[in-house]
Amino acid sequence: MARPVTSTLVSVSLGLLSLLLSGCQKTPPRTPPTPSVAEMAAPPAPAAAPKPPAPMNNIDDYKMLVAQQILDANPGITFSGQLPPMLPAIVVVDISVDRDGELRSVEVKRSRNKEASKVALAAVKRVGAPFPKPLHLLKRNHKTLDFSETFLFNERFHFQLRSLAGPQ
Repeated sequence: MARPVTSTLVSVSLGLLSLLLSGCQKTPPRTPPTPSVAEMAAPPAPAAAPKPPAPMNNIDDYKMLVAQQILDANPGITFSGQLPPMLPAIVVVDISVDRDGELRSVEVKRSRNKEASKVALAAVKRVGAPFPKPLHLLKRNHKTLDFSETFLFNERFHFQLRSLAGPQ
């Protein structure tokens, strides 16, 4: 009688082993469904319309758009993320943009570092395309929108812009 119990144990063990091994097999990759003849003959969908510019409800929204344009024009000299505990340079520039988004003037308002000032001025002037049109942000009878932007420099003289830096 010992023999049937042993063969039963062996067959149960083999069954469990095959069950475990079958779980390790890879499932075949899913193939995408084949398009129907009607789908292949249908004209392509129209291209998506270009994204409208981000809304500019106030000067802060406008400054964020301008700041992003400045960052995009200067990828090699910017940084993101946490600001260092001690900023070696902070430069505040005054920017003036006309109703068409053209840069009318940029000048250093406040700085203690001449090299950082040069970097900040060049970064703003490096933006090739016009800035967004300020439209309803212009005061009555004013030809330009005037605002300030703050450049926050790290030890390698790469910068973040205060309008995009967020709370630190």
